[in-house]
Amino acid sequence: MKRIWSPWRMKYVENHKKEKGCIFCNALARTDNEENLIIKRGKLAFVILNLYPYTSGHIMVAPMAHQPSLEYLDPASRVEMMELVSQSIVVLKEIYHPHAFNVGANIGEAAGAGEPDHVHLHIVPRWTGDANFMSTLGETRVLPEALEETYKRIKAGFER
Repeated sequence: MKRIWSPWRMKYVENHKKEKGCIFCNALARTDNEENLIIKRGKLAFVILNLYPYTSGHIMVAPMAHQPSLEYLDPASRVEMMELVSQSIVVLKEIYHPHAFNVGANIGEAAGAGEPDHVHLHIVPRWTGDANFMSTLGETRVLPEALEETYKRIKAGFER
């Protein structure tokens, strides 16, 4: 996919400068809000919105530890990550009513990891027929809501 269209995305594209360093570690150093996109912090892992979502509700779970792959994490971090994945699925079901989910990791640059030095798991809500002509032929994704709205909805879901 080449382009994502949303009103928020246009504002983002116009104003965004690629930050230096790890996007996950940088987000962890800031206060949780719509700008750093962290929805929930655990003791060893956290949930964050994907800045370039495949669908509305596309979130990620990452460990606090800056490690490139799951096997470098301590068992407690891996357990907490999976618990946050499970909680995320419950919240996303409540908010978006998807038909299914893709859950997975791109470990390493060759696998498509956008941040290859900090492992993370993607949780992508899916709906029957969601590969429509815009994404298939137009190489464009259409998101029905801005990231700010997604953040508010999912954050409220975790707080319930």
